[in-house]
Order: sequence, then structure tokens, then C-alpha cells
Amino acid sequence: MRVVIAGSSGLIGTALQQSLRSDGHDVVSLVRREARGPQESAWNPQAGTVDTALLGTADAVVNLAGASIGAKRLTDSYADVVLQSRLDATSTLVGGLVDVGFGGVLLQGSAMGYYGARGEERLSERSGPGDTLLASIVTQWEAAAAPAVEAGIRTVFCRTGLVLAGHGGFAERLMPLVKRGLLRSLGSGEAWHAWITLTDQIRAQRFLLESAHEGPANLIAPIPVRNREFIRVMSEAAGRSPGLPVPAFALRAAIGPAVEDLLSSQLASPGVLTRLGFEWRHPEITAAAHAVMAQA
Repeated sequence: MRVVIAGSSGLIGTALQQSLRSDGHDVVSLVRREARGPQESAWNPQAGTVDTALLGTADAVVNLAGASIGAKRLTDSYADVVLQSRLDATSTLVGGLVDVGFGGVLLQGSAMGYYGARGEERLSERSGPGDTLLASIVTQWEAAAAPAVEAGIRTVFCRTGLVLAGHGGFAERLMPLVKRGLLRSLGSGEAWHAWITLTDQIRAQRFLLESAHEGPANLIAPIPVRNREFIRVMSEAAGRSPGLPVPAFALRAAIGPAVEDLLSSQLASPGVLTRLGFEWRHPEITAAAHAVMAQA
């Protein structure tokens, strides 16, 4: 299978291309610089340029491109950067795929932030979007891929939860505090987290590539966990006792508007993956926390 990946340098993209290549698949990474060999292809999403001939030879295209949400304080100006980078990348890829009459599958990046803050409401892929900053970004991100759907391209919207890994992602930002026993919860600790290990994230993406599914899919573990329980289990896996809660006002000062999504409660289920028969390697948080700590 030939797979073209946009956003291959990030946590998920790096792991996905390594997984595919280790199984003998032909993976071509789109890069925003001069290509260094046949496994790379230069593109410029801001200018709307991509090698459409390459896209026409692919069996699958994976779009993970966009400025990192967690890399900087999510001020209004940086939120614009995060959004525009995703719109540029998606529009460029989708336009190219439509132009060449692409007959494969588009695995389109998305996030559980689509649902916003929903308290104790039970969420599935059929639930509508929320009204937080991140929900607005993700909703527009998905909408940018609509021309692919309209053209009959099988498009899967991978609504990814909090990705737990020994390096990078959500867990890495919390790891220093957890390892020092300095964190008990974020805010009240009541919020539900929709999470997934990096291992299962990659396995789920590959599973969806080979399925017949199209539309949204929640890429999360089947057992959600409240924030305070999440921190407790992570702390114990690190051999520490939980510390003190970090109040919401302190998080707002440090992170900015994005904190509303960090504190958002999402009691969600992975309905599509469950229905299709996907089997998680880390379905519950205790085993997941120990696996993550072993990699840290």
C-alpha cells in the first residue's frame, strides 16, 4: 500500500510512518522544504501547491498537518495560526485529490475537541459540535475536507482524544509535575477525559485505513476517566503520591483560552471502533499509565 502523509513530523505522524514502513508499506512524507529522497515530496500548503501526480498514485492519504495546539500559549493570535494552518493544508490536499479523481481513502485529522465542554452528557460520533475555542477550530478543520466527501472520496475524520505517550503529547506536558508529586488534578478534577495511548492511536488509524468506514470516528479508549483519577493513576505508575490541585485560574494564566478545553468534560465512547470490532491494547487507564511510564 502506498500512503502519503502530511504532518509526518509530529508525534502521531512519526509513529504512523514508522509503523507502516516497518510492515513494508511505501510511505511518502509531504515536507515544507526541499525533498531529500524518494520517501519525501515537497509541498507548500500556504501557496496551495502539492504534487498531484503523487497523490494520484496513492492508496491512502493521511492529513495530520497543522501548527501544534500545545506548542505555545493559545492566545487569540496563535489560535488563528492553528486554524489557518489546518485550513491551508486540508484545502490544498483535498483540492489535489479531487483534481486527480483520487480513488483511495483520506484519513483526515480531527480531535475530540470537536465536542467542546459537555459535562456528564454521553457523547458519540452522532453528537453535535460544542461551542469552545477548540470546538470552533476543529469544526472548521473538518469542514475544509467537505469537498472530498462531496467528490465521493472515502473520508474518515479521526477525532483523536488525549494521546498518552512516553514522549510528546498531553502526557509529556504533565509528566514533570506528576513525577515530582506536584499535581493532584486540573481544576476540580471532575472533568471526564477521552484518552488513548499512542500505541492504540496508530493501531486504530491503520485499522480504519483498511476498513470500509467513512465519516467521523472517535479515536479514544473505551473507558473514560475523570481527571482526578487520571492524575492519581499516572502518579502511582510513576511511584509518587498525587500532589495539590492546580486551580483553574492558574491554568488560565499559564495557558490562555485553550484551558477551557483542557478543563472540558467529555464523557465519550468510541462507537465506530467498537462496532467495527477494533481491539484495544490499552483499554483502561491503569495498564495504559504503566505502559506510558515504562516508555518515559
